[in-house]
This record gives sequence, C-alpha cells and structure tokens, in this order.
Amino acid sequence: MLNEATDIQNPQSGVTSEGVSYPSARFSVAPMLDWTDRHCRYFHRILSKNALLYTEMITTGAIIHGKGDFLLFNEKEHPVSLQLGGSNPVDLATCAKLAVERGYDEINLNVGCPSDRVQNGRFGACLMGEAELVAQCVSAMKAVVDIPVTVKTRIGIDDQDSYEFLVDFVRTVNEKSGCDNFTIHARKAWLSGLSPKENREIPPLDYPRVYQLKKDFPHLTMAINGGIKSLEEAEEHLQFMDGVMIGREAYQSPYMMAEVDQRLFGSNAPIIKRSDAVKAMFPYIEEQLSKGAHLNHISRHMLGIFQNMPGARQWRRYISENAHKPGSGIEVLEAALAKIPAELNV
Repeated sequence: MLNEATDIQNPQSGVTSEGVSYPSARFSVAPMLDWTDRHCRYFHRILSKNALLYTEMITTGAIIHGKGDFLLFNEKEHPVSLQLGGSNPVDLATCAKLAVERGYDEINLNVGCPSDRVQNGRFGACLMGEAELVAQCVSAMKAVVDIPVTVKTRIGIDDQDSYEFLVDFVRTVNEKSGCDNFTIHARKAWLSGLSPKENREIPPLDYPRVYQLKKDFPHLTMAINGGIKSLEEAEEHLQFMDGVMIGREAYQSPYMMAEVDQRLFGSNAPIIKRSDAVKAMFPYIEEQLSKGAHLNHISRHMLGIFQNMPGARQWRRYISENAHKPGSGIEVLEAALAKIPAELNV
C-alpha cells in the first residue's frame, strides 16, 4: 500500500520477482525499541514523504497474546514496515496476515537484535546460526501475504563471523524462501558478554564486507546499516548499495531527514522549516490528547529538532519540565518555540 507521493517521487520503488510492489529501501529509519513508536513515525513522516519507516520490533507473542493494539498506526505513516520478532513459522504467518489486514507496506524479520531477552525467545541475532529456520519463517509469511517480507541481520555472530558464513546465510535464506531484500547491519553481534548498547558500538564496522555482499548478490536488494550519521555518508554508501538505514542519528537529530526527499529521491518540494514541522504536529497532538494520550509521550520524539541551533537547550528544557504535567497541550510547544530566536527563521 504505497501512498501517491511515494509512488510518484520514488525512483527506487519497484516490483519483486513475484509481481509484488514494494516501498524503497533507498533511505529508511531503523526500528528502535522504545523509540520508533507511532508518534515518532508520524513526526518523521512530516519531515520526509519517501523515507521507509519501521515499527519497533514487536514480538509475535505480544501481537497474538498481549493486551493492547500493538499494530496501531496512522494512515499518514505510509510507507511503513512492521518488524517482527519470532522464530515460530506458524505464529509469524499469523502476525503477517494481521499486518496485511491492517495495511502495512512490508514485514521485516528481526535477525539482528542481540539482547538476552530476545535470545531467550529464540529470535533476533541468534537466528543467524539457523539459516534454514529463518528461511522457513520467511516462507511461511510469504505464503500468506501479498506484501514484501524482508530480513534485517548482522554480518555475523560470536565466532561465526567469516565472510563465508554471511554468504551462506544470505544464500540459504534467499534460495529457500525467495527473500530478495536484506538490510545488513555492518557489525557482528556478540550474543554474550556485551549489552545491546555495547553491541552497537564495540564490534567494529565493516562496510567493505557489506559492499562485497551486494556485489556477490547483485540480484538482491540490499541496504546498509550501522554508524551512519549524515546524508553525506548515506550518499557515499549509495554508490555501492541499494539503500541506507539510519538509526539513532535520525532520532536524535531528526531534522537531517528534512532533505532526504530532495537529495536522495529527486523531489522538487521545498524543504520544511524546523518550526513548521513542529506546528504541523499540532493537529495530530490535539487529536491524540483527545483520545487520552499524554503530551510527553509525543513531544519526547521532537526534542532534537533544533539540535545544534541557538535556543535548542531552552527548547528541550522547557518541554522536559512541562510536557509531563496533567492537562499539558500544544501551548507547551508554542511556549518552547518562543525560546528559539525568531530572527533565525528556522
């Protein structure tokens, strides 16, 4: 389900070998637990019409047995991908069918998260050691949906970190499931001894290995992830890869996304100002507040919009001190905006 703007502006959109239309992997914002929730994605969509947005990783158990609507998202978020955590093909197929019914554009299987909790559930990065099972999981989902099923993985785990191991994993999953779209985090994962945060920072990045993988599998769509901090770096990676996925930098300095459409997708639309992006959130915030949401649950995703600008600290401080108070509304953001010097016109 692609929105019109994406379908028209996005030269990298295409069709799978099975005739299924898929959203572009050219630029995406990584799935980040506790960060890329539906409020965050709505804000990011204001900044870029073409970026592919991901949900947080949602486990099959939460969707099937949990209380609450874990699949809720806003129609304006498209194109949006649901990242699933799980290793039971039947459960994954069940969740995939629910995702299609709700209108998601893509389903992504997490084969990259190294946390102990994820390992205990037998999914995430530990699945790199079970390529046959990953293929079964992908096949089960592809059999019941008409949207793309993709895989996000690392370049290796523990001592299984040779290039041959990575090639065997990708080849097995591709040949036995038909998966033709992979996002590769250019670090290996240590399944024990390192925290998830340390696993994002300590294992060295190996971009050339990911470039070589794309070279050896030219028929597959591949995006690169890990340590990418600017659109300049993204443009360099795109000389070798089909796509770039940016994580924490896009969250902590979200205004970097304001030029994505123009620089990476050839859009002629004007670049939105920071203050206009904030104001564009007001109708959404008021709607969400009327449904019982709390302002700080939304505004926390907007704190970095004035990163490195005069007044940015005052903006963050005012929101942090006031958005959590009962009854807080958009007047908090309006007052915070007043902390940004008007003469900057940003």
